[in-house]
Amino acid sequence: MATTTSKRRIAISGNGAVAQAMRQINPHVVAAYPITPQTDVVEDFSQFVADGLVTTEFVPVESEHSAISTCIGAAAAGARVMTATSSQGLALMHEVLYIAAGMRLPIVMPVVNRTLSAPINIHGDHSDSMGSRDAGWVQIYCKNAQEAYDTAVMAVRVAEHDDVRLPVMVCYDGFITSHALTSIEPLADEQVQAFVGKHKAHYPLLDTQHPVTYGPLALFDYYFELKRQQAEGMFQAPRVIQDVAEEYARLSGRYYGLVEEYRLEGAEMVVVVLSSAASTMEVVVDETRAQGVPVGLLRVRAYRPFPRAEILRGLSGARAVAVLDRADAPGAGNGPVGGDVRSALFEAERRPLFMNGIYGLGGRDTGPDLLRQVVERLQGALATGKVAEPLFYLGVRGD
Repeated sequence: MATTTSKRRIAISGNGAVAQAMRQINPHVVAAYPITPQTDVVEDFSQFVADGLVTTEFVPVESEHSAISTCIGAAAAGARVMTATSSQGLALMHEVLYIAAGMRLPIVMPVVNRTLSAPINIHGDHSDSMGSRDAGWVQIYCKNAQEAYDTAVMAVRVAEHDDVRLPVMVCYDGFITSHALTSIEPLADEQVQAFVGKHKAHYPLLDTQHPVTYGPLALFDYYFELKRQQAEGMFQAPRVIQDVAEEYARLSGRYYGLVEEYRLEGAEMVVVVLSSAASTMEVVVDETRAQGVPVGLLRVRAYRPFPRAEILRGLSGARAVAVLDRADAPGAGNGPVGGDVRSALFEAERRPLFMNGIYGLGGRDTGPDLLRQVVERLQGALATGKVAEPLFYLGVRGD
């Protein structure tokens, strides 16, 4: 498909949708290595390169470590850069992720969430990106293919904003979102090009009239100040994400905030979750609401930077809260999102009963029946005034 037009719906997978967004963005450089379930993204994009539909320099490399290293070199040289990865590929990039963020390079990277070994598993959970949540990258988690497409476009503007200048991960669930055929409404090519605008290079290495140094040795005399500047980019990111989302909504009719609230009005019990499981939880909320059960849903979309104020506001009326994590944090006593939400609730005027569930590891299906059990746990906590099992593993055989 060479072009698209506004208000036209197409059937496409999540990976296909993200590849189309990349085609429309037409970055200067894409360096990538294939890994399931991300492979379709760069495979489709490489075909666009071969067909002459983009002017991108596509660099096939020998590993994910090489992919992100190449992206860093290209971004430092002044290019608009993208890549994509999953699972062990993201883990192999780990040491270099910090360099991309520390150098303030606005690389955009779709991460098709997949579990980490061992044992070997190719299906989706969030253990890969959660392992990199503190590497200094903005992380945005998408519910479906439409949102993944839209977020890939918006991520360019967020990453390249003068007040942010940080790399961005666009995360969505492996196979559930990446491979499922669904219907999306893409923008026209010219709309995307106008929205992302012309890339503005900051201190490019190839500007020989103004030589700069990237990656120098910085000891205690300068390192701290550089990290504080990096932190400021993350502090500014929530405002930028929302400003870009509002502009995108005027263009597309679709708005994506830092969090998404679903039927929180009058909700005494609230479930907090990321990504595609939110769609299933919406069905459960509707069913239980019809039965008179006051439950609601809060989906965290922008996880880094952590939307503390928005979460506190969304949970302000809750008497009991269950946070669901699709990744474990062994030894922490909670999942990654659970720990962050519980920390935020320490500042709440009224702290709700709190529980944290680990679900869906290795792609384990988490359907409505399992999510109804979460509501039952919340009801039990309200009935007794205490949480019987603060950390639980949802749907494990034998539990």
